[in-house]
Amino acid sequence: MDKDLIRKTAKDFDQELLNLYDKFAHGMIERREFLERAAKFTVAGITAAALLDSLSPKYALAKQVDESDPRIEGEFIEYDSPAGHGKIRGYLVRPAGGGKRGGVVVIHENRGLNPYIEDVARRVAVAGFTALAPDGLSPLGGYPGADDEGKAMQKTLDKGKLTED
Repeated sequence: MDKDLIRKTAKDFDQELLNLYDKFAHGMIERREFLERAAKFTVAGITAAALLDSLSPKYALAKQVDESDPRIEGEFIEYDSPAGHGKIRGYLVRPAGGGKRGGVVVIHENRGLNPYIEDVARRVAVAGFTALAPDGLSPLGGYPGADDEGKAMQKTLDKGKLTED
């Protein structure tokens, strides 16, 4: 197995470091401040940047339901958000086979519609619900493929319109 894809858990990290990462992940501190404050947790050749990498999501490990799973039907759609930013892209996933069912809106964090949120939508569909996961970053071109960029992009959006989207 690729050494970068070894699953770590919270038990592998000092709680103070986890709290610091939580502040970074939710935009309360910038990357530079995280790296400076995380330096005290480094040991024997491990850098603060390596700590950040080990704390960052590994989407390949988080995936539980494949896009091609026969139990679901998923597609990317666009819908109008007249009180929001206009046209919004979203990931719509339904249980295979049709029929009436309840719906769940899967709201992403401050990073955009990343692979983890897409997987959550697929899990909701496997559980028997229709899931819609809107990409709040649609007005800016959508999730950029990197969480740090997504966080920076989301900060520029009008929060009232984002809620409408």
